[in-house]
Amino acid sequence: MAFDYELFTIGGGSGGVRASRVSASYGARVAIAENDRFGGTCVNVGCIPKKLFSYAAHWREDFHLAAAYGWTVGEVRFDWPTLLRNKDKEIARLNGVYERVLVNAGVEIHRGRAEIVDPHSVRVNGKTYTAKHILVATGSWPTLPVIDGVELAITSNEAFHLERLPRRAVVVGGGYIALEFASIFNGLGVETVLTYRGKRLLRGFDAEIGTRVGEEMSAKGVRVCYGCEPAALRRTAVGIEIEFTDGRIERTDLVMFATGRRPNTAKLGLEHAGVKLAPDGAVIVDRYSATSVPSIHAVGDVTNRINLTPVATAEAMWLARTLFGGEPTPIDHDNVPTAVFSHPNVATVGLSEERARERYGAVDIYKASFRALKLTMSEEKERTFMKLVVDRASQRVVGAHMIGADAGEIIQGIAIAVKLGATKAQFDATIGIHPTAAEEFVTMREKSGSEPDFRQR
Repeated sequence: MAFDYELFTIGGGSGGVRASRVSASYGARVAIAENDRFGGTCVNVGCIPKKLFSYAAHWREDFHLAAAYGWTVGEVRFDWPTLLRNKDKEIARLNGVYERVLVNAGVEIHRGRAEIVDPHSVRVNGKTYTAKHILVATGSWPTLPVIDGVELAITSNEAFHLERLPRRAVVVGGGYIALEFASIFNGLGVETVLTYRGKRLLRGFDAEIGTRVGEEMSAKGVRVCYGCEPAALRRTAVGIEIEFTDGRIERTDLVMFATGRRPNTAKLGLEHAGVKLAPDGAVIVDRYSATSVPSIHAVGDVTNRINLTPVATAEAMWLARTLFGGEPTPIDHDNVPTAVFSHPNVATVGLSEERARERYGAVDIYKASFRALKLTMSEEKERTFMKLVVDRASQRVVGAHMIGADAGEIIQGIAIAVKLGATKAQFDATIGIHPTAAEEFVTMREKSGSEPDFRQR
């Protein structure tokens, strides 16, 4: 059968664009459909604008710290519209970059919402196209809880386009997005409350990291409320009133929910084509990102595996190599590094102490906690924290965790060593760069206690 395309991609986010471009580089005839801006969540309402906002929120601390170094700064003011305007300009530039990359690779672009008709057909704007392979890369979307008054709240999507900065804000959640936006609002001078139904932040991370980052955020002025779950929202004459399940009341100007995301699979025609979905709507795929229908594939957040942009782009490259590069390549989700751009930053790679104990039994733990050199001439009390988790039997470093400035930049390098299976002895044999925070990862010699000690300093 002759097909219009060898690959038809639905979704112009990081995964869809990468799969399309790389597949085209192998000589495949490729088309992509996108009904919004290219770049997906990451470029438009995720990684990029969030990191820009995070930079903006750091300046207040930096101006204060500069005084300890002899700098006299005049009246400091922040202008929200200027940040929005410059952010939008940068996002527009990136949208153009993504589109040009596709055009230059020879990928045909279809502007509109795509729907799968059958295992080899896609309809866009009323016209049907055939393809040997179909790729679903439609990402995910923020969810809101089913409670009274929830329409008064926003999600991270709307947070990037607020007309004005609120005086007070409540951020609901305990994961990446919640911590990042609570830090951003707080850093920009907003009276910020972070509420989470659990007992510690960052569920799924190393428990000590979740505990310590909560302490550091509190020290910076974020009011963290554990065991707090909203039951209802009400509009009042002076803002929004939140009632929690335990009866307590919080009054604020803005409520942002960061309590989860759902894969974008509704009305795509997947079930009609025979594609199996998980209860949350995620596309179920195998190690090669193939669905229950051999000609239909999926990568990125729509599969709800590891929802990170670099993972989506890696899955996309592996899929392109499998389909058109003559080299079937399974996904590799081991030792994926990640960062939370809260204030302070959090970054990690490998296993938490808890997971390592489950997998290996006996583990050795090494920790370091200190004030960064940059802060020692000021009154700032923020502490950098580092932790290595080592399998006692093999002495391989199976987890590395950090809270502190530029944690993501540092853990990216450490991730290479962890991915390669480096041992603690090899870490120890590496000479550190002095004076840096990063050198602590190769100078930790004293083992921590055999059981977790969250209070150790």
